[in-house]
Parts: sequence; structure tokens; C-alpha cells
Amino acid sequence: MSRIARSYAYLLPGLPLGVAAFVVAVAGTSAGVGTLVVWLGVPVLVGVLAAARGFARAERALVRTAGITLKAHHYRTPRRWWSWLADPQSWRDLLHAVVAFPVHVITFSLAVVWGVGGAGGVLYVLWEWALPRDDEPNGLFGLITGVDSRLGEIALNTAIGVVLLLTLPWMLRALVAVQAGLVRGLLTNETAALRARAESLESSRRSAVQAEAQTLRRVERDIHDGPQQRLVRLNMDLETVARRLDDDPERARPLVAEALAQSREALAELRALSRGIAPPILADRGLGPALAAAAARCPTPVVLDVDLPDGVRMAAAVENTAYFVVTESLTNVAKHARASQCVVTVGVDDDRVLVQVRDDGRGGAHLGKGHGLAGLADRLAAVEGAFDLVSPAGGPTVLTAAIPLVGV
Repeated sequence: MSRIARSYAYLLPGLPLGVAAFVVAVAGTSAGVGTLVVWLGVPVLVGVLAAARGFARAERALVRTAGITLKAHHYRTPRRWWSWLADPQSWRDLLHAVVAFPVHVITFSLAVVWGVGGAGGVLYVLWEWALPRDDEPNGLFGLITGVDSRLGEIALNTAIGVVLLLTLPWMLRALVAVQAGLVRGLLTNETAALRARAESLESSRRSAVQAEAQTLRRVERDIHDGPQQRLVRLNMDLETVARRLDDDPERARPLVAEALAQSREALAELRALSRGIAPPILADRGLGPALAAAAARCPTPVVLDVDLPDGVRMAAAVENTAYFVVTESLTNVAKHARASQCVVTVGVDDDRVLVQVRDDGRGGAHLGKGHGLAGLADRLAAVEGAFDLVSPAGGPTVLTAAIPLVGV
């Protein structure tokens, strides 16, 4: 019974949806093609394709109510509004709106006739008394046999009703298969979806390689500008100490103290660099404590709001990416924003980790090539995450990152 209900829930709304889609598709396409000569037809056709996409989305949702799983489909991301005209799937949606109309009419009619006719035939004995009669043969039995028999009429209609109700599940299954088959043929395109997925993965791979290269360059630059210079200075001081220990030990003493200071500073800088890559606290205690430590080191006051599941560790790639987003954002705030306060919010939404960093600084941040924010975008693209930046002149700056929960 549940299958019959799902089938009717799919077939019956299909007719009004099909009528609306057909009218919009035919009228809109005719108007668009007819006015192409004056260029008015271009926005009209774009609007028709957008409407066809909406009808296709509703059709796919109806198919799922019947318990049918559809393969993937893919729409190209339009760079300009007229780019809709170059999207193959949008034209397939429009074709479906036209072709599916007669199919909807047939499947709707047969589904109603089979169900209502079967129920009416089985219950014929309860309502046949209300039918008008005369001396001539009446009803289906009379038309077939030429004999006016009330009992024969009841028996024939009841038998027809029983046959219709017994075959109703198979009829509905066939109608659903026909209507859903048209949806599979025109409103899905697994090949295009797989091709787009492959292109997305290739883009993610390139972004990962670029992000890794930028990270390596940054680490190399920081080591060259900081610890390496101090270690060179330390080596020179130790050579001077070695020469003076024999002839003037007292003059060597301050050089030893200075060398110790240089070694401590080099060690501190190396530890800071290691925290920027993957701090031990992140691996040992998780994302929350690691972000608390990073917020405490930031020279700008930070309000930290972390809402993560207790006792559940996320995949290492997710935690590392979220930590990198927050620390890189705090570094940019401290260097460039001139902010008095920064608010960091981290939480889990369905299958994503949402990270938002908001500061009350001067704004004007952008994704310029070679800047830290561009590296953030590449790092997120490597894990198929989303990145959004709003930073009007004068502030505030709001950076939002969504990281998929892979490998949890």
C-alpha cells in the first residue's frame, strides 16, 4: 500500500507541474526566438532556461517521492548571465518540459482511471441503484449481451473492478517507470557530472600543490630571515669566543652571554614556525585547545567561540585546515587590519566545519595574488572547501570558510 501511495504522490502532481512547464517552455521559447532579431530574445531565452531549471528541480524532487534514486546532473557555472545559453543541461531541461507534457497527461489519466475505476467497480453494488433505468438494456452488460439483467450488470462491473484493483500495482509501476525514465534520460547526465567532478578534483590538486609551494616558500623565507641569520651570528660569536679564550677569557664572557641569547631567540623563532605548520597541541589535544593557544598569542584581543562535539576528533586534514585558516587570519589581522578586537567562531554545521573570523579593522582586504588570503583560498580548495571574504573599505572584515568533514 505504501508503494501505491508513493506512486500516486509522484504521478498526480506531475500533471499540473507538466502543464505549467509546457506552457512556460513553449510560450517563452516562441517569444524568445521571435525577438532574437532585436536582441530582446536573449534575456527572454535566459529567463526561460532559468524557469526550465526550476521545473526540472521540482521534477527530480517528485521522482524521489516515489523512492527512485537518480544519477547525478551538472550545470555549468555561468560567468555572465548570457552564459546560460551555452549550458547543455539547461537545454535538456527545456526539452524535458516540452516532451514530458503528453507523458504526464497519459500517466495521470491512466493512474486515475485504474484507481477510481477499480474502486468504483468493486463498490458498484452499493451505488448502482442510483442509475436511471428504462425498458431497454442498460449498462455495460446490456450493451455486450443485449440482455437487461441487473445481477449481470453488478457481476460484470464488480469483476472489472477487481481486475483493475489487482493489476493497479503493476500499472502504477509501469507508469512510474515511463515517467521516471524520461527524467533519467533528460534531467540526469552522469557523464557530464563525472567530467565536472574530475575537473574539480584536478583544480583542487593544482590548488593543493600551489598552497604547498606557497607554504614552503613562506617557511623558507621565515627561516632565512630569522633563525638562519641568528645561527650565522651565533657561529661568528662562538668563533670569536674560541679565539679569545686563550688570551683574554674575560672579554670572551660577554660574547658567550650574547651567543646564549642568540640561541634562545633562534629556538623561539623555530618553535613559532613549527606552531604555524602543525603545533603539537593540535595533534595531542585537538582543535579547540590549539585555537585557544593561537588566540592567546595574537597581539590583537581575540574573542574565541568554539562549539565542537565533545570527545570526537575530526580528521587530521580538517583540523589542520581549520587551524591554518584561523592562524593565518589572525596573522593578517595583527599585521594589516589595525583592529581593536577580533571574533573567531568555529562550529559544525551538518557535514561541514564553519570558521568565521571577524575584525573591526580598516577593511579593504582582498584576494590578491601572492597575499596570505590567496593562500587560504588555495588551502581550502585543496580540501574542496568554500571561502568567502567581505571586507569593505572602513571595515568590518568577515572571513568565512566551510571545510567538509572528510574522513570522520
